[in-house]
Amino acid sequence: MGAEKQWHLVCYDVRDPKRWRKVFKKLKGRGEHLQYSIFRVNLSVIQLEALRFELQKILAVEDDLMIIRLCDRCAQHVIDSRGEKKWQEPLPTFEVF
Repeated sequence: MGAEKQWHLVCYDVRDPKRWRKVFKKLKGRGEHLQYSIFRVNLSVIQLEALRFELQKILAVEDDLMIIRLCDRCAQHVIDSRGEKKWQEPLPTFEVF
């Protein structure tokens, strides 16, 4: 049985463009890019801790990282200007034959 996943907002303020790109690439593979430095991710506790560890290796003292866990009920009430229900369980990105 897989670990239970929860929605998180990952927000970052990275002062150096080179470090910013590294953080962006790390998050792009794990979640949906919502705004310039904001991603939504659906991760288990272990996956979230692994992501935090990887990001801390990139970030400098002057950079900021904020991760906000959203309960299922809160995630359903997120207002998205794109007008879509983006906070539902993501569809798998693979096929099983």
